[in-house]
Amino acid sequence: MSPSNLNQPGTVTEIDWSNPRLKVRNLRKQYDERVILNGVDLEIYPGQIVALIGSSGSGKSTMLRCINLIEEISDGQIWLEGRDISVAGIDQDEVRRDVGMVFQSYNLFAHLSILDNITLALRHVQGKTKAESEAIAMQWLSRIGLADKANSFPDKLSGGQQQRTAIVRAVALNPKLLLLDEVTSALDPELVGEVLELIRDLKKSGTTIIMATHEMSFARDVADWVVFLDQGAIVEEGEAAEFFANPKQPRTKEFLTRLQIL
Repeated sequence: MSPSNLNQPGTVTEIDWSNPRLKVRNLRKQYDERVILNGVDLEIYPGQIVALIGSSGSGKSTMLRCINLIEEISDGQIWLEGRDISVAGIDQDEVRRDVGMVFQSYNLFAHLSILDNITLALRHVQGKTKAESEAIAMQWLSRIGLADKANSFPDKLSGGQQQRTAIVRAVALNPKLLLLDEVTSALDPELVGEVLELIRDLKKSGTTIIMATHEMSFARDVADWVVFLDQGAIVEEGEAAEFFANPKQPRTKEFLTRLQIL
């Protein structure tokens, strides 16, 4: 992604329904006898934002880590743009160039400036020059209002600023799929809005996102599709507005009622 073709805020990109960007079939993950994911099927389309919701321990984070090949799957298949990335012997580093992932703990390099955090992979993974990488990083930092923090180190930024930087670091690589794992969970409530606003911006730009989240109002307002996981299985899924307005399954209704959504 070069500065000349960065997606611009306000440009709404339609979802491409012709072919799934990601397809998951019968995904299983277990540790000894403990089943974490139990036969999950999922399809994600280009430009779609999918919210994974469910109680802690329902399998949301494990699913994201399996998709990014951080966790070895026990059974099933995962395709990225028609390519089976779950096959034995796959180059995992190559796959991760196309699948960005951001964690709740930021994972910025403390010894590097904000600028260097963003340019590191652009230079060493994508082979861009220092000048190219810094131009891309600065355009992203300007876009999220952090250009003046480019030479600061992570410990000089608020949690919300660090998390926005972590997301931009992933998005600057122009991944085919962005995975967000509870990216607001470690933030103070007043900082959550900063991160959610960036995700709204990325939605307008057509970024394909799977987001594990506890932010139900955000999932309702921003996600295109919501998937409710319980005990490692998909209980219910559907278009966000319909899902929250008219849940079909008793377990879904119970979950949303407990969160005072219904």
